[in-house]
Amino acid sequence: MSSATNKGTKPSDGVFAAQSSLYHEFLAEREEIMKHKWIESQKKGKDIGFERALLDWVCKYRDQWKAERRDARNQTKKVPNTKCGSHSETA
Repeated sequence: MSSATNKGTKPSDGVFAAQSSLYHEFLAEREEIMKHKWIESQKKGKDIGFERALLDWVCKYRDQWKAERRDARNQTKKVPNTKCGSHSETA
């Protein structure tokens, strides 16, 4: 096996990407852009291309999409952990 085939990559690169929240956000955003591309291409009756779909989605939908994701993350963080003992005061 030639070392040139693995040049610039480390065995841990794939693990890092899989655990990276930034990478997961990128994948989720790309999926939304691809959905938008499909919908808009169907409306036009032809492929509008990735770049046009990207720019259109960013201008029209990205801010709202990010806000909804942020709100959803915040809601999951606010769920109390009932497995831990509660700290109630007794008088």
